[in-house]
Amino acid sequence: MVSRKWLILVGAVVIAHLLFQSLFFPYGYTIRTLLPTARDPVFDESRVFGIGQSAIKSGVARNALAVDVSELKIGLVVQNETKSDGMGDISHSEVKGHGGDTENGLTSEEENLDDDTDELAVDRDVVDDDDGDDDVDVRLENVVDGNEVTQEKDSVLELPSEAKKELPSVQNVTSKNSEAPLVLSRAVAPTTSANPLKEKVVFTTSRNYSAGVSNPVKKKIRAEMPPMSITTIDEMNRLLARNRRSSRAMRPRWSSKRDREILAARWQIENAPAVVNDRDLYAPLFRNVSQFKRSYELMERTLKVYIYKDGKKPIFHLPIMKGLYASEGWFMKLMQGSKQFVVKDPRKAHLFYMPFSSRMLEYTLYVRNSHNRTNLRQHLKEYAEKIAAKYPFWNRTGGADHFLVACHDWAPYETRHHMEHCIKALCNADVTVGFKLGRDVSLPETYVRSARNPLRDLGGKPPSQRDILAFYAGGMHGYLRPILVKQWKDKDPDMKILGPMPAGVASKMNYIQHMKRSKYCICPKGYEVNSPRVVESIFYECVPVIISDNFIPPLFEVFNWNAFSIILPEKDIPNLKEILVSVPAKRYLELQLGVGKVQRHFLWHGKPLKYDLFHMTLHSIWYNRVYQIKPR
Repeated sequence: MVSRKWLILVGAVVIAHLLFQSLFFPYGYTIRTLLPTARDPVFDESRVFGIGQSAIKSGVARNALAVDVSELKIGLVVQNETKSDGMGDISHSEVKGHGGDTENGLTSEEENLDDDTDELAVDRDVVDDDDGDDDVDVRLENVVDGNEVTQEKDSVLELPSEAKKELPSVQNVTSKNSEAPLVLSRAVAPTTSANPLKEKVVFTTSRNYSAGVSNPVKKKIRAEMPPMSITTIDEMNRLLARNRRSSRAMRPRWSSKRDREILAARWQIENAPAVVNDRDLYAPLFRNVSQFKRSYELMERTLKVYIYKDGKKPIFHLPIMKGLYASEGWFMKLMQGSKQFVVKDPRKAHLFYMPFSSRMLEYTLYVRNSHNRTNLRQHLKEYAEKIAAKYPFWNRTGGADHFLVACHDWAPYETRHHMEHCIKALCNADVTVGFKLGRDVSLPETYVRSARNPLRDLGGKPPSQRDILAFYAGGMHGYLRPILVKQWKDKDPDMKILGPMPAGVASKMNYIQHMKRSKYCICPKGYEVNSPRVVESIFYECVPVIISDNFIPPLFEVFNWNAFSIILPEKDIPNLKEILVSVPAKRYLELQLGVGKVQRHFLWHGKPLKYDLFHMTLHSIWYNRVYQIKPR
């Protein structure tokens, strides 16, 4: 009798609880609140950040960016945000910025109409490569080139007509778990640009995400703090040598004639004849000039690349020829146009190229202010799964004979896991965030101002006419640059260490002229380890001083960077002048000569030339594959 009364009482309590809950919670959460593991619906991440997670499941978020493509030129205002890694530390912001270096005048706004309309000049959003599934919005200053400079103006995107046809036009994005659709609206704002064709397009969302998240947990920003661990250049050299000896590449499931050809090439490289006084190559630049020369010759004679036709524009097959992401675009265009290396029959290929643009992936799919990049990674995951299902080549090696070339800072995150065994040529070459020495390639980040003439303003003054000891100008991004500027700005006439330079043609030329007449050009890290200043310094024949812990210099497996640069740990900023002044005059002349000699290897040409940047990048991909392959 007592048990029966107890059951009736419990039942009454449950019914009363359900009725009470139904008055306050949306449908679907009433029963869940009775469960001990149920979460408060107000803080359900799939509801708060629905466009990045649940919308993917519905297949809508992929076309979430609404763009009016009727105009020739459009602008895009990118809102500030931060990304966090799986450890809970926010790495840095995606920024509202211009694709140029405004401190150096590299805004390229004055140049945009000078180039063909089939060139895409994109502005750089500097973003991290860590997991963005647990993001917190942090307000940061506007950024121009992401790693480079601050400017109080909106970014400008020039879209070729081909890209306009391919960009999504979806206006409404409905999250699976949301009551109302997310509306992305386009608003044209007046522009101060001298070019009347350039208008600014502001994308806004109708949903207020802050309503569901009050008092977000404060998290440390990874990019605002020194790294937890530091890998010195000497340690990188040892790591590279060790990885050469013990490759971690997957053993192919079945052997092929191409594997045997690569193994034969490796034997010839390791037994290369000594090179003495080669007219084409300056030996001090290279780790081993004899092996490099033999490897390059074998690449020209042997290497065949198959380019997948799969993938739709603009993410795939649409190269960006201008701006800070130009490296991935120039390589794509020149690779696609190569009759020497490209084959139509994949059975004849030693390497397989997946021609996607990491910049266009972000521009096309990323939902502004969503703080979630899951759909970007999902898009590439589905692409990899498609080619694995459609062709036998991926499955033979687990993707180890496939490669990608990507310059956007999100590329390491976007290609993680599902492309983990591929050879990745990345501008964001940080040894602490997944970059594999001996397999991956540090892609030179090159700022191209004119796609018609990528060599414009090339060169600098001779050593005797360089009257500035050291030069830097740029935005205060990350933790390191404020330290540099605070330490040296207006402190020493020999040290031209400046903050952001104003926008405009005059400022641009002033920046360029400063580099042309400086002995040393300071290249500090920004939010990420990479910076276009490294190649810029070489472009203007200024000895680069790289200050970026854990940064793997471009084409590291080939070049001896001690022959044409100075690499300093971040802790040496207070001693910067003392270190530079202590360099003997003879040593400086050797470095400056090395910069002049290595310059040809960092240049893009409309028609590729021997040993230029296209061939050097392809060679490093080939070279790393040679040392990764395992016989059956």
